Amino acid sequence: MVNCEHLRYLEPQRGSRPSRDLTFKFYDNGQLIIVDNDSGNTMSPRELTGGSYDFYVRQRIRLIKRDLAEKIMKYA
Repeated sequence: MVNCEHLRYLEPQRGSRPSRDLTFKFYDNGQLIIVDNDSGNTMSPRELTGGSYDFYVRQRIRLIKRDLAEKIMKYA
């Protein structure tokens, strides 16, 4: 069974650039789905900029660290 972690990111509006409302779905198998909640369209990580990209990277690192810690505990 594949677990999924849903995280929402609300990017603050800066200048003339509109804010973003994104949902990130991180799956245990490494799959990622990013949904723009305003349009309902999916996005790729390459389309992220600024705060949303920083959020994505930080969450990905957190999940990788957690996965490594679980494997160390399992096989140590």
